[in-house]
Amino acid sequence: MARCNHCNSHVSDRFARVFADEHDRVLACPDCSANAGIAESARKRTGD
Repeated sequence: MARCNHCNSHVSDRFARVFADEHDRVLACPDCSANAGIAESARKRTGD
């Protein structure tokens, strides 16, 4: 079960698949980070 490394709350496997780093760590869940930060991370991964 995937967990946020910041607050230890559960995140979905789908969220972890998209936002985990190369070591499968989810550094911040939606509760811990602003949605803008999540969107920025997604942009970096896609190269936009």
